[in-house]
Amino acid sequence: MREPELTFSREKIDAVILNLDGVVTRTTNLHIRAWRHVFNAYLRDRATRGGEDYRPFDVRHDYNRYIDGRPRCQAVKHFLLSRHIDLPMGDLDDPSDRETVCGLGNRKKLIFDWYVKEGGVEVYGCAIALVRRLRKAGIKTAVVSASKHCDSILEGAEIADLFDARVDGSDAERLDLDSKPDPDIFLEAARLIGVEPARTAVLEDTVVGITAAKRGRFALVVGVHSGVQDRKMWEHGADFVVCDLCRADVEGGGVSEQPSLPRALTDMDLVSKQLTGKRPALFLDYGGTLAPIRDDTGFPEELRQLLRRAAQRMTVVVVSGRDLVEVSRLVGLPEIIYAGSHGLEIRGPDLQLVLPEGVEALYDLNEAARELAQSLESIPEARLERKRFALLVRYRVQAGGGTGRVKLAVERVRERFPQLQLTGGKEVIELLPDIDWDKGRAVRWLLSELGLDGPDVLPIYIGDDVTDEDAFRAVRAGGLGILVADRLQPSAATYWVKDTDHVARLLRHLVESH
Repeated sequence: MREPELTFSREKIDAVILNLDGVVTRTTNLHIRAWRHVFNAYLRDRATRGGEDYRPFDVRHDYNRYIDGRPRCQAVKHFLLSRHIDLPMGDLDDPSDRETVCGLGNRKKLIFDWYVKEGGVEVYGCAIALVRRLRKAGIKTAVVSASKHCDSILEGAEIADLFDARVDGSDAERLDLDSKPDPDIFLEAARLIGVEPARTAVLEDTVVGITAAKRGRFALVVGVHSGVQDRKMWEHGADFVVCDLCRADVEGGGVSEQPSLPRALTDMDLVSKQLTGKRPALFLDYGGTLAPIRDDTGFPEELRQLLRRAAQRMTVVVVSGRDLVEVSRLVGLPEIIYAGSHGLEIRGPDLQLVLPEGVEALYDLNEAARELAQSLESIPEARLERKRFALLVRYRVQAGGGTGRVKLAVERVRERFPQLQLTGGKEVIELLPDIDWDKGRAVRWLLSELGLDGPDVLPIYIGDDVTDEDAFRAVRAGGLGILVADRLQPSAATYWVKDTDHVARLLRHLVESH
């Protein structure tokens, strides 16, 4: 796991206030769709009635200048005035078909609520994981939003319980709070959770929000940008600017330990004794742990039945670098949880997560795949495989060279796509989204999301690969990591078994003894 870009310390910070849209949830696109629908329909209607020129709502220009970060009615008024349209303000409870500023605003609310109900709300997984670590460290959290949809968004995303207070557009209207760049909404959030701005951090995704937080004299102002506003955030006083919260951490939230030699697990009772009075939560890698690495011929039925029996007694999660669809198809058990693409996508009964940070890197992956395919055409020992969130280049080590050409070709493509990172293993090179979200982060998120992060739970993680070391570190403090390897080697795991047959023996023991 890479060093964190930003660390929150309980000694310096008592609370963190996060902007909802763009930091915690990915609802900006829903808001844009709703605004575009309302404004374009209204502008077309005016053009039909009065012969006015119809120029559609421009997302890049109009949304950023007149809409983003403003209360709903204020946003409507600012946009319409930019088109030389001066409507009466009306009343806050105007029906959505009334031709007033508030009427159009309420029309947008109805459309947005429909989008949320139909499509749900995406959350930034790294932000949610950070909020959980903050709260575990005793740091309070609050959320703010210029939107009046805050409650419905939090409930729709099932994250309402993660915040000690919330201040949204309805509260601002009721309390007559000035909108950003004035700091009123942040100051009200700090007041509600009983902390001083000088002991509070603010996480914002807009320049106007950065300005507001600086005016409020908050201790730490962090800009979270999508790649286009980082320079402006620095110019407007941000103390830190990050592209996401994947490499933000909390002091005391888990320190990477140096690998040591795990103990050979020859007596399965060593595990069952540690389970006395506790519930197991079982996490398993797929290739090299449940099945041989290069064997895609079919998952052994005996092992499938063992996992099915285990799932009746405990939480079972298969964590893999393979695509979620592929690993879930191979195992074939709908009753267990799957974490594919090193945890970038997770699915199980009543559980689903796809990291928006990974989705945002898909364009770069597509372009890199096209360029790599051309670069590798003349290298017969290399084979390119496209996964949803990864590009795998498999190659054969040959006497007299060849390997260097493969690595050079991949590295040259990687240099053109800063959102991608380069990793590798035995006879494989991998390009992944440059996000510090690994199997360890995914395991911690799942334990928290499933309510399994208490002292009455013993997490057990079994894996064979270098990518599993992050997960071994994630469970080490209160659980067990079990390395699968043909020989003893340094690892953050507690125990070591030789092969997949020993994993099957351990599964059988857990099922029969628990």
